[in-house]
Amino acid sequence: MTGILMAQTDATADQPTEFDIGNREFGFYAQLKMMAGAFWTSGVRNRVLLLTVALLTVILSTVYAQYRLNHWNTPFYNALEQRDAPAFFEQLKVFFIIAGSLLILNVVQAWLNQMTALRMREGLTRDLVDQWMKPGRALKLANSGPIGINPDQRLHEDARNLAELTTSLAIGLVNATILLMSFIGVLWVLSADFSFTLEGREIAIPGYMVWAALIYAGGASLLSKVVGRKLPGLNTERYSKEAELRFALMHTNEHLMAITLAKGEESERQRIQAAISAVLVVLRRMALAATNLTWVSAGFGWMTTIAPILIAAPVYFNGTLSFGGLMMAVGAFNQVNTALRWYIDNFRPIADWKAALYRVSMFRRALCTLNTFTEAESALTVTVGDDGNLTIRDLTLTPALASTGTERGLHLPEETVIAPGERVMINGDPNANRHLLFMALAGLWQFGSGEIRLPAPQSMLFIPQKGYFPDATLREVLAYPHRATSYGDVQMTEALVRVGLANLADRLDTRDRWERVLDEEDQARLRLANAILLDPQWIIIDDALETLEPATQREIASIIDEIATAAILYIGRSEAFLGLSPRQVHLQPLK
Repeated sequence: MTGILMAQTDATADQPTEFDIGNREFGFYAQLKMMAGAFWTSGVRNRVLLLTVALLTVILSTVYAQYRLNHWNTPFYNALEQRDAPAFFEQLKVFFIIAGSLLILNVVQAWLNQMTALRMREGLTRDLVDQWMKPGRALKLANSGPIGINPDQRLHEDARNLAELTTSLAIGLVNATILLMSFIGVLWVLSADFSFTLEGREIAIPGYMVWAALIYAGGASLLSKVVGRKLPGLNTERYSKEAELRFALMHTNEHLMAITLAKGEESERQRIQAAISAVLVVLRRMALAATNLTWVSAGFGWMTTIAPILIAAPVYFNGTLSFGGLMMAVGAFNQVNTALRWYIDNFRPIADWKAALYRVSMFRRALCTLNTFTEAESALTVTVGDDGNLTIRDLTLTPALASTGTERGLHLPEETVIAPGERVMINGDPNANRHLLFMALAGLWQFGSGEIRLPAPQSMLFIPQKGYFPDATLREVLAYPHRATSYGDVQMTEALVRVGLANLADRLDTRDRWERVLDEEDQARLRLANAILLDPQWIIIDDALETLEPATQREIASIIDEIATAAILYIGRSEAFLGLSPRQVHLQPLK
């Protein structure tokens, strides 16, 4: 029963670490395997497979229509060459039938493309959110180093890019493959008997135009790969810098009051400008790489205007082809070259796709393996006991494995047993980082040794120093994380009155940003009203009274004390809570 009060424990502020799971070796094929497995178990799999079958049918039909259009070249251009008007107009009719069919197929394929991308994004984004929002996982990830920074970028923009690029590139690759298989045979037949004379010897090259197309497109692909080899890495870096810029803007917007009062606009302006500069540096490098790649793609693009005619010219001048046959060969060459040039034409999207795949797969892998890695590094055991007590035995909590050296740990020797209904204040030496104990009791800190035996998790409520209010109606805020229908209006009104917020009783259905509408003291009262509704048997508080006025502290402490059946553990020091005569437990600093 963590609820509204636990959702925003400020762990990263106290214990930043460099335990970056995402940096462990994880190659391209392993990334593909993970994401393919995620797709296969997603709820959209069957719909995407159905769309894939429909797309494949449309693509095959389109390629067949293009094949017919290519064969149409021979009678059409022969009619022009022979000035045969009736045959010319007859071939125009054939053209409009084929072109009309292609138009319909193109429109259908465009719609199927969009729907496939939509379903792919739905499955990917929902899967990532489900993995991210598993109990305790998001906060643990935030403590795991760079992989946990700016998860919104990976959940939103990176997931969108990966879904859309995967769809478009996969469809393009399938289309190019089918085109190649369909038209390479046409080229082979047209140049099967090609031969030329060199120094009195006749040299035959079966399928001459096929080999020419392969060499032409292969050379362009190889050159593109060499020239554009830096683009995937630059795209990955760009995503990272864009996320940092967006975070800087959001962070400033969320703290405008404090920034304005401190007259810190200039400092924030410099910080944001530095983030903009970092993005621009990467964009400049990407622009240079893209410009260099344009030399290859545009150069071969212009050459393609004349290349098929030059390649087919020896066959034509050899007398093997008619003019219509030449145009048919040129059309077939263009189709084969288009298929073979798929890699060149899509080099930049492929680089972008690889960057998105890397970031999303690393993020998902970190989420899925988070518990495995953290538990393997820890000698601390946290279990649920059967005696109803909370027991702490020979506990040592340390900073994260790769901490900077400025964090502090704590030690609680021997055995401490807290019974149901007790009032306990856990304090001690100021050099002991009490916040680590709160995190460990919540199951969110695993660096250390010793044993913690907890009562039933559903009976516990954790109150961090800073609470969380969802963007929802007051009714939903009070019931969080349960459904608003779990409690009646009378219960909610009584809870509000009990904590001194009777003025909000008529606003249960009002939706607002409650962390901005209410001052700090009223926010504390609202969190307490939520606790009253949840009715826990154990309440663990992380020095939440410290920032309140003394009178408010005493009032809230007395309300907490009225929850007679609940055991209350206050981690920190509060004179108001001391007024409840709690048992005191002293923490020792880690030497």
